[in-house]
Amino acid sequence: MAKIKEMTTAELEEFIEQKVVELLGDPDSGLNLRPEFKRKLQLRLKKTSKRISHQEVLKRIGQG
Repeated sequence: MAKIKEMTTAELEEFIEQKVVELLGDPDSGLNLRPEFKRKLQLRLKKTSKRISHQEVLKRIGQG
């Protein structure tokens, strides 16, 4: 395992999330999705999405 100081931000976030789930368990475990939500999710996943940088978001909302 890499040392924390050697991890990227994304790796550190994933590590923390894994540890929280290990300690507390997954609160959504065993829950079922409503059919309406499943349909909306499937439609959303079929659409292509565009990622924008944090700097671009700040520029768009007037803080960059």
